[in-house]
Amino acid sequence: MNAPPTAEVFDLGYQHYDGPREGRSRARTAVYVNGLRTALGVGRGNAPKILAGLMFAAAIAPAVIMALVVSLADSLPSHSDYYGLIAVVLFVAAAIIGPELLCPDRRNGVISLYLVRPLTPTDYVAGRWLAFFTIILALVYCGQLVLLAGLVLSAADPAEYLKENWLDIPRIFGAGLVLALFIATIPLAVAAFTDRRAYAAAFVIGLFIISAIVAGVLTGCEGGNQSSNCERVTGGAAKWLTLSDVGAAPTRVNDLIFDKEDRGLSGDLPDAIPVLWYGLLTAGPALLLWRRYNTMTI
Repeated sequence: MNAPPTAEVFDLGYQHYDGPREGRSRARTAVYVNGLRTALGVGRGNAPKILAGLMFAAAIAPAVIMALVVSLADSLPSHSDYYGLIAVVLFVAAAIIGPELLCPDRRNGVISLYLVRPLTPTDYVAGRWLAFFTIILALVYCGQLVLLAGLVLSAADPAEYLKENWLDIPRIFGAGLVLALFIATIPLAVAAFTDRRAYAAAFVIGLFIISAIVAGVLTGCEGGNQSSNCERVTGGAAKWLTLSDVGAAPTRVNDLIFDKEDRGLSGDLPDAIPVLWYGLLTAGPALLLWRRYNTMTI
């Protein structure tokens, strides 16, 4: 007759946790801080750190150049022009960095460890989005502040310059917020539907490039004439078809905030149309992002 199986219990020193239980707020903070570290490449090797550094350099370099122009020429660069210059760079950088915050967690199966009580899917996706939004907002503001400092210091009377142009300051913060909301939302919304970072990045970059090309074709001038008053190939519909350029949505609102005179074809539209279109392109992907994680089967 076989002997009954035996078992041994080893005391490995496991102890019950008796420390403070910080609950849901601590979990939210942890997801947010981890998102910041991921976006900045902290703890992820040299390549992500270099990419984050290049992104900050690309955002600040135009501001430095524009500030130098002030000291060498009589023409003054515009704060509204700055956002138009860096928008493309930020779109590309966000398309590459954004998916890093969502795709690896699902591909590696650790999302199920996050989405346990007390952390909810909304807490998780909000923490990731807020971390990415913080980084993008810092990028768009730092360059503008460098440009503002250059304009003030280059003025013959800095105090008088600030007195005459003080409205630029709230416009800088308002337009920067508009740009950051847009840039932070779309890449994460796309990344929510794939666990491959390269696919998400390629889709976002392709969306901006293809939509810009389509808008250019649909609103081009007949006979190759490049005059601003030329006859458009799509006639009166051109001012509406220019909205098909997805990447230009925040810069159109930026032009309205800075009360820019030359706003291209979108200037022929009622001011509410570019604002509503921007809101749709931002709120729509945000809703898709939230819904994706709240209906996801882990």
